[in-house]
Amino acid sequence: MAELLGLGRSPGMRRVRRKSQGWQERILQLADAAYHLGRQEMKELCHITAWGQVWTKVLGVWRFPGCRDRGHIALTAANSHREKAPKEKARQPALHQRRQGPTDEAQMAAAAALARLEQKQPRARGPTSQDSIRNQVRKELEAEATVRGSPVAPGTNEVPGPKEEDSTQLPVSGVYFTCPLTGATLRRDQRDTHIKEAILLHFSTNPVAASIMKIHTFNRDQDKVKLAVDTIAKYLDNIHLHPEEEKYQRIKLHNKVFQERITCLEGTQEFFEAIGFQKMLLPVPDQEGAEEEFYVLSEAARAQPQNLVQHREQLLAGEPVRAQLDRQLRVFRPSPLASHFNLPGDFFSLTAEELKREQRLRADAVERLSVLRTKAMREKEEQRDLRKYNYTVLRVRLPDGCLLQGTFYARERLSALYEFIRGALQSDWLPFELLASGGQKLVEDENVALNECGLVPSALLTFSWDAAVVEDIRAAGAELDSSILKPELLEAIEQLS
Repeated sequence: MAELLGLGRSPGMRRVRRKSQGWQERILQLADAAYHLGRQEMKELCHITAWGQVWTKVLGVWRFPGCRDRGHIALTAANSHREKAPKEKARQPALHQRRQGPTDEAQMAAAAALARLEQKQPRARGPTSQDSIRNQVRKELEAEATVRGSPVAPGTNEVPGPKEEDSTQLPVSGVYFTCPLTGATLRRDQRDTHIKEAILLHFSTNPVAASIMKIHTFNRDQDKVKLAVDTIAKYLDNIHLHPEEEKYQRIKLHNKVFQERITCLEGTQEFFEAIGFQKMLLPVPDQEGAEEEFYVLSEAARAQPQNLVQHREQLLAGEPVRAQLDRQLRVFRPSPLASHFNLPGDFFSLTAEELKREQRLRADAVERLSVLRTKAMREKEEQRDLRKYNYTVLRVRLPDGCLLQGTFYARERLSALYEFIRGALQSDWLPFELLASGGQKLVEDENVALNECGLVPSALLTFSWDAAVVEDIRAAGAELDSSILKPELLEAIEQLS
């Protein structure tokens, strides 16, 4: 212990070794305890008799002011004892006994001090880097999949949803879309491929419209699409404003602006060819034998300049062709299971973009753990959590107990819900009200999304006619129709299970 404390090399320690072995052990115990316990712990074990002088009940020695380390404590205690000890006792030979360790009381005090120090250590913060967050998300997804019995391969982008059942037995069989070109009903993983095939098939009947749809649909970067469309429109404007000038009737394909803005996008080549441009090799001025490739407007297209104006307007008004969400309108008989929703996995799976968004949200959540938040901030974060759902299933309980069900985008407005219900009513001209759970009234005129109202991923709403209008009808001696929904919907009514 003396070697560990650095006392063996001190001249004072060599003088202490000439004393009795018992006193040496008490000095070392004092030094060791003082080093491990410190001022606060020594106060708990000792009785303070004066400022800077502490009588230790365990070790039975004095600690004087100015002690800086264990060696200094030991030397101070040794000098104090040497002054008081009889000279005869100093001449007694030291008994060579095996040195004992710290007492039980000293060990217990040291353990308590170390425990308090560990409690004061700062807690480890959660992962903040993108890689660690991504790994944490993957581990959580794999853990959930293991619990549910459906393992997910590392690196996949799907969050395991509820266990799949037979789609014919589910009140909601999945999320489906309708192709605006063919009218076909598609699943989410089929829509993009089907729409591209439908656009390519449209070239055989209307190549101009098909090329415009291809430009706006096949290219994801809408900023580049807008820049290309504006540039093409400028070419067509020059042809229309200067029909006699030859330089506006042709476009050099290797032109830098044409290459950077137009050639790099899908569908632009088909558009130029559909409106009457042809590829031709033309000689380069002042360079004998050299030729360059141009788009040259054909004579037939020059004879009908009004067509170019029409094609220009179509191009500027073009929009991406997107599959439309199928509402999957269904009507159920009155049932005590109206508030129970058994949603398929389509309502829980995440695409790659959605997974990245979840990772960003997790990173923000980690940073918010150390920040004090107001009530408004907490409510805003709760609304942000609701945005992770893309779709929602809504059921409307009618006054006769029947249930009207439909599928919506989570970010659709309340007006879309009102329009859906109004289209199913037999008396669609009558005003009505909707109440969410807890008595929250949903106002049609408010520009609020469904997820902002807490109607995700499913909700049960209560339908009621406007009370003032009903009173006016009854005051006039008329009665409301007993059937609320249209007859064709009642013919397809189902039993909710």
